[in-house]
Amino acid sequence: MRILAMDSSGLVASVAVVETGAIEEVTVAEYTVNYKKTHSQTLLPMLDDVAKMIELDLDTIDAIAVAAGPGSFTGLRIGSATAKGLGLALSKPLIHVPTLHGLAYNLCGSDKIVCPIMDARRGQVYTGIYEFEGNELVVIEDQMAVSIEELGGKLCAYDREVVFLGDGVPVFCEALVERIMAGVRISFAPAHMNRQRAAAIGTLAIQYYRAGKMESAAEHQPDYLRVSQAERERRERLGNDSI
Repeated sequence: MRILAMDSSGLVASVAVVETGAIEEVTVAEYTVNYKKTHSQTLLPMLDDVAKMIELDLDTIDAIAVAAGPGSFTGLRIGSATAKGLGLALSKPLIHVPTLHGLAYNLCGSDKIVCPIMDARRGQVYTGIYEFEGNELVVIEDQMAVSIEELGGKLCAYDREVVFLGDGVPVFCEALVERIMAGVRISFAPAHMNRQRAAAIGTLAIQYYRAGKMESAAEHQPDYLRVSQAERERRERLGNDSI
């Protein structure tokens, strides 16, 4: 089985090809960039470079996996549009992988509670609460958009060590250490594991594929979890206009 995976849900753009091997899954190629360019500039060129480097015939892939949200509204739209376009052109199914599930899977095998946090602005984070049973990701609390204080309250109730990762860490690290999680053992993932990686999306997608969790390109829609800033402002404007 061969999966083409991509993640453009956050600041990072990542493309990978993951295959099933004789014993375990194999990351054949992964191209990840965390730089100040828009994903519309990077994602397709990265895919093209990966395909050329490993001499990939796109017709040989079994499915296209995409980090489907939550995350950046623009990034999710770019990733979903790219995956849908490829799925339609190649007549391949899509595998819809929740962004936070993929991010948590970077720490596969951890004995701690794994808590990915993405900065959702306005004092909120996109997050979920996870643990592992061997290599199996177990969802304790599914994806949500909450304040960092509310998340801290949820985590403190478990009375277990927590490891954080994601682009929300540099934003909320000081508050977590000094105030919100005071008295709770916490740690932070190392640099090579603390951001989105398409290889994690692809490895999870193999599990989803085996479980029959696929959709057509036409069916696929991102999971935003909350409305965009533009939509919030439009609603506020309409509300003020009605007064």
